[in-house]
Amino acid sequence: MSPFWIMMTVLALAVLGYFLGAARARGAVGGDIRRLHSRPVYYGWNAAIATAAPALLVLLVLMLALPLLAGEAGPGASWLPGGAALLVAAVGLALALARTTPQYRARAMVERAIKVALIGCSLIAIATTVGIVLSLVFESIHFFQLYPWQAFFFGTEWTPSFGGGSELGMLPLLWGTLYISFIALLVSVPIGLFAAIYMSEYATPRVRSVAKPLIEVLAGIPTIVYGLFALVTVGPLLRDWLAAPLGFGNSGSSVMTAGLVMGIMLIPFVSSLSDDIINAVPQSLRDGSLALGSTPSETIRQVVLPAALPGIVGAVLLAASRAIGETMIVVLGAGAMARFSLDPFEAMTTITVKIVGQLTGDNDFSSPETLVAFALGLTLFVMTLALNVLALYVVRKYREQYE
Repeated sequence: MSPFWIMMTVLALAVLGYFLGAARARGAVGGDIRRLHSRPVYYGWNAAIATAAPALLVLLVLMLALPLLAGEAGPGASWLPGGAALLVAAVGLALALARTTPQYRARAMVERAIKVALIGCSLIAIATTVGIVLSLVFESIHFFQLYPWQAFFFGTEWTPSFGGGSELGMLPLLWGTLYISFIALLVSVPIGLFAAIYMSEYATPRVRSVAKPLIEVLAGIPTIVYGLFALVTVGPLLRDWLAAPLGFGNSGSSVMTAGLVMGIMLIPFVSSLSDDIINAVPQSLRDGSLALGSTPSETIRQVVLPAALPGIVGAVLLAASRAIGETMIVVLGAGAMARFSLDPFEAMTTITVKIVGQLTGDNDFSSPETLVAFALGLTLFVMTLALNVLALYVVRKYREQYE
């Protein structure tokens, strides 16, 4: 029996246990549920949890250990996970039904089981984060054993070659990443902030109910669609109407193309967060300002925005971390050229693009040309983590406390 059908069988037993447990609790008191310690539903959930949880845990452990068990016991060990899980489920159901008495504290047991499940989910999230960081750290250490860290962090040439003689300096990639992100923020922050001010301070409830969802639709568009938009529409438009007439070149792939499209993508991040932050400013501050003779625009400029400024700064920093980690828009809109240049109409690339490039294909994971992707990933992780920590620091240190 496949693991899927084993799980379905265990869950079916758990459903059966739920109804049997609830029915047994009612039968133990002759239908007078006031004599029960807990409501019948808790006795049902207690039986269901006792049936499913240990069985699924045993199934998971034995499935992970199955390769080792098959090596020692032969092919016949393949039936062991399913048989053991079903046996544990049956025993758990029988024990739960045997414990179902009017005095049994079923509610406390169910709440304890739910608490354990919630703690387990939290630990899974933490363990995943730790696993990601450790995988980057260990592979980066392996890379720096093969390639000098000084040349990586301070090198100005990026010319990987799997035949040898590679130059793997990250500074050109870092420059492209920061340049494109800067242009994206120049586009997204003013538009997003002004949209948030309009929706929170000027728009009627009817207009807001339409405008806010329409803006947030931009956040749900896949980044590959933005990349195609940059490649097919924005790039040729900038080339034909701005770059070529001004003598900046004839390429549709440029920093400006990627920055503009990425800025459009980031508008809902800035506007939604800023809108929530502005709405959190107490109405009493607005009323007091208006009562003293200030106009609505003066109230927004001198009262609302200063009160909401820490949160707005945090929103901008979170948008910056999102921009730094973008890949598809850069691949299709900015090209793949690692270089230093101030010309926004030249093709450049970012750290994320080169991570994909170095790990694409049948590569040797013992070569520095492949392992450099992990060093780049660790660098990017540190950058985005620093921005997130800075955003939290700014919000917590400078936010206003209102009653």
